[in-house]
Amino acid sequence: MSHFTAVENFSRRDVLKLFGATGGALVLGASGVSWSPMSLARGEEQRLNLFIAIGEDNQVYLTCHRSEMGQGIRTGIPQILADELEADWDKVVVVQALGDKAYGSQNTDGSRSIRKGFDKMRQMGAMARHMLEQAAAARWQVPLSEVYAKAHKVHHRPSGKALSFGELATAAAALPLPAEDSLKLKSADNFSQIGQPRTIVDMDAILSGGAGYGFDTRLEGMRYAVIARPPVLGSKVEKFDAGAALKIPGVLEVVAMPEPRGAPAFQPLGGLAVIATNSWSALEGRKALQIHWSHSSHQSHDSDSFLKTLVERVQQPGKVRRELGQQPDNWPAERSLSAVYTVPYLAHAMMEPPAATARVDEQGCEIWACTQTPQSTQGTVAELLGISEEQVKVHVTLLGGGFGRKSKPDFSAEAAWLAKQTGKPVKVFWSREDELQHGYLHAISAQYYRACLDEQGKVAALLARSGFPSISSTFTEGVEDPSDSELQLGFTDVPLALPALRCESVRAEAHTRIGWLRSVCNIQHAFGIGSFVDELALASGKSCPQMWRELLGQPRQETFANQGMKYGNYGEDLQRHPVDVGRYLKLIDLMEQAMAQSPAQAGEGWGFAVHRSFVSYVAVAIKVKLDGKKLTVLEAISAMDAGTVVNPDRVAAQQEGAVIFGLSLAMLGEIGFKDGQVVQSNFHDYPLLRLPQCPAIRTILVPSGAAPGGVGEPGVPPVAPALTNAIVAAGGERYRDLPLSKHLTL
Repeated sequence: MSHFTAVENFSRRDVLKLFGATGGALVLGASGVSWSPMSLARGEEQRLNLFIAIGEDNQVYLTCHRSEMGQGIRTGIPQILADELEADWDKVVVVQALGDKAYGSQNTDGSRSIRKGFDKMRQMGAMARHMLEQAAAARWQVPLSEVYAKAHKVHHRPSGKALSFGELATAAAALPLPAEDSLKLKSADNFSQIGQPRTIVDMDAILSGGAGYGFDTRLEGMRYAVIARPPVLGSKVEKFDAGAALKIPGVLEVVAMPEPRGAPAFQPLGGLAVIATNSWSALEGRKALQIHWSHSSHQSHDSDSFLKTLVERVQQPGKVRRELGQQPDNWPAERSLSAVYTVPYLAHAMMEPPAATARVDEQGCEIWACTQTPQSTQGTVAELLGISEEQVKVHVTLLGGGFGRKSKPDFSAEAAWLAKQTGKPVKVFWSREDELQHGYLHAISAQYYRACLDEQGKVAALLARSGFPSISSTFTEGVEDPSDSELQLGFTDVPLALPALRCESVRAEAHTRIGWLRSVCNIQHAFGIGSFVDELALASGKSCPQMWRELLGQPRQETFANQGMKYGNYGEDLQRHPVDVGRYLKLIDLMEQAMAQSPAQAGEGWGFAVHRSFVSYVAVAIKVKLDGKKLTVLEAISAMDAGTVVNPDRVAAQQEGAVIFGLSLAMLGEIGFKDGQVVQSNFHDYPLLRLPQCPAIRTILVPSGAAPGGVGEPGVPPVAPALTNAIVAAGGERYRDLPLSKHLTL
């Protein structure tokens, strides 16, 4: 770590160090101690498999191959490994993996780290345990059946002898890896780590300022770079004057970035980079640049008028994506109900904007980045520099929030390209303004719902349409239709049991980089269906939970096989992760009981919504108070059925965070475009929920032995409809367009 100078930004941890605080036990790549199991194996530690190494000091080094952004994955994955290994948690050291295909997918998104890795991590732990037991049996010359691992030792049952893992590591590492089908996994009732609340292993380092984030990386001789990116997607530098910028002390040079070609994907956006000896000079240099930008086909994009276009389109026939039964020829006006719901563009707004530091030499490129995706970073950088992926080494730092933004490695590509051009290590850092104006956005959207009630007040037919720019447009030019997988995020995959049901999509062109944001299309889809079910309930004189029960029907496992669509189920096997209507119904019952414990008073109202996403089920209830146009959110209850839970403390924290995230989006979140440019620039005009606006939050975890589901994202989608439904219950209007800041005082 270099010493900071007067013109460098003081980071929080720099300040803490000034006061004498020291770092915690875990050190990441930013401080030069980035480990991999392979490197451990070359030292005194013995590698038993890809994820586990044991030192002569009897410490167990467990590798986390995913990225830590506050969700606790650097604790959850080691818990699984330690459980099957029978390791003592106090002797566990967590190792952050480098980007390496050997680990399988390292993409930390889609709420899949645990649900995808649970079985594999258990196998890795069991494999290492089996090898230690084999080594002990050989040492004692006893049958393998007489030994067992427990509490960081291998024991001989008849004699009572025991050897520590450290004493056995060298012999165990020399054994061949056992076949996966020969392994015997522990039964759930013998879990010692899985299901236990654990403080995250990074906590001390985070609190003391010792943890390393993307912005913290310092290399000898490093340059700082900020980039003046095109204000409108697709525009380019026609001419520029860097004279004033180069006169600013500390500014070294101005470098033209490569112009992107084709779809945006993860390419640098182009523009001009200001290279300086410190961050302040780089920022001041950028302000002094004189740039004339070319015209872009997106120059006239206006989000208000575009949303009106989407609202018109969703009220016209679209492309059928799911169909059940026969839609009625006539929709009697007295028994029909329809509504349109809209959600604006949304930004990730992480606390830490993107930052990456790169060094390029003849051997290749080395990167330190707050990335959710080290492997696609390798691929993107390799393609840009014309080298092989094996020549790109990616260190993963902690992330100050990700929410899907840092699954896009464009900022690492910028750093790598500039490091190659300058011949020096370069850190590219994005300001808050950079991120809000040039990041990837959640799509603007409109949804139309129409229902026909029978004479008994039951829903006989439902028609739904959705329109939004597709994420696919970021990777392929000209895409205007949403993909099946996007529509299966809370739109076509809601297991409604109705005589007639049709789901359609309409086209929507993209005018900016569209990306995935925490819970992705479930955001707008849950808002639409969750609001419309409440409207149907009010029209029928029923409660919202009761209307959900009627629409979902009897407990069953829905496959959609006879409804004109092939369901992707978030990439999971339907046998392992079925769409289980019984789990919906259980949550609805549970939430009704929870709401009854805190009755609404005059001027107050409870709102309810339930949603399945990332193969987990979440019901949210929110109580608000309405005083004229003044809205106060009083209470929030989030109940989740995520199957088997590894660290309940972190899952509860995810639920709390999801409620706050969802309230921020619903109450305050809006990115607008005028003349092709983003209007907002920082937290003053893209605010997040403040502490006084945050309700008391209660979380409920449903005990379950089912396979683990996702937990990072499923808590977000039901928040917005629960909130707007609560406003109606409190005597307010029905708000169908977000955010609520357009209508109410918050």
